[in-house]
Amino acid sequence: MQTRVVPLEEGKDPSLINKTNQSRALPLRLFQLFGLFLALCIAFTFISIYTIRFFGVQSVVTTVKSNFEPCFEKEKPNGLDNWIKPPSNLMHTMSDKELLWRASFVPRIKKYPFRRVPKFAFMFLTKGPLPLGPLWEKFLKGHEGLYSIYVHSLPTYEAKYPSSSIFYGRQIPSQISEWGRMSMCDAERRLLANALLDISNEWFILVSESCIPLYNFSVIYHYIMRSKYSFMGAFDDPGPYGRGRYNENMAPVVNISQWRKGSQWFEVNRKLAVNIVEDTTFYPKFEQFCRPACYVDEHYFPTMLAILVPNLLANRSLTWVDWSRGGAHPATFGRNDITEEFFLHKVFEGQQCTYNSQPSSTCFLFARKFAPSALDPLMNISSKVFGF
Repeated sequence: MQTRVVPLEEGKDPSLINKTNQSRALPLRLFQLFGLFLALCIAFTFISIYTIRFFGVQSVVTTVKSNFEPCFEKEKPNGLDNWIKPPSNLMHTMSDKELLWRASFVPRIKKYPFRRVPKFAFMFLTKGPLPLGPLWEKFLKGHEGLYSIYVHSLPTYEAKYPSSSIFYGRQIPSQISEWGRMSMCDAERRLLANALLDISNEWFILVSESCIPLYNFSVIYHYIMRSKYSFMGAFDDPGPYGRGRYNENMAPVVNISQWRKGSQWFEVNRKLAVNIVEDTTFYPKFEQFCRPACYVDEHYFPTMLAILVPNLLANRSLTWVDWSRGGAHPATFGRNDITEEFFLHKVFEGQQCTYNSQPSSTCFLFARKFAPSALDPLMNISSKVFGF
């Protein structure tokens, strides 16, 4: 048996030659695998881009549209509702300056492009609770849609009316008001301005917690609705409590011949309410030069309106008060005063005034001052005496 001898080149080991061939083959195979992996990645990338572009993005856009389109639609004007619908919440963050400016908006076209039912705005100027509230509830029952209620109380007072009450949620943002000072007129202007935000309010009636209605709602509504004038006293009092309170520093904006006096409790229509809230001419003079013993709430509005719109004033108040006892405040009536005879002979009897320039014996639609103790007897006689 012969052994085959393979000649070897000098210096070359067969095992080294085999290892060299393997090392050359390995990088080639890795390169091929890397190339295949890279090709797969590129293909996957293109497929992903294609899928996102034609499927994913469209679904995202659709989702975005479905999420944001309703919000965009809410921001669009919704017809006249944004302008004619009264505020759902009377509490707001407007300052007095902002509120008066907003309330002074007036449409230039007088004919309304919708069915407008004119309403009363009953504006209660009070320190806190409304002890005679049940009587007002009885008076207004069944006349929803023909009235609005606004309550200005001390800012520290927390109203706790039940949700069924007509006074529930009717408090406006308030500030402290002091009798005889400009802060009292500020409160009245604040009430007017808030009430003007409801475009359907046509007549604005200022009352206090001690006021009561003297007739049923229908009688009062038609009496005021048919009147050619607004009811505010504005007379020239030559005595110490009239012209005697005039300050010469108010000229030439207000001359002494234009100085007027009247009751704090008034009823004005929408035009006069706007005149009051938009005033920046008379306000500074009265604020600076009509301070106690000049009681500004008796002179500011009467003087201003007598200068601006004297032909629109009835020059009398609709609220009955009894000054026969003398003093700085009218008489207050409690439980023992409330009888049918009291109203028939003291309040209703002997009334003489003019209504639409004609003589009338119906002059007062409201009365004050009535104490909380008067509530029960007032409720008992209201149907027979007042008609509600």
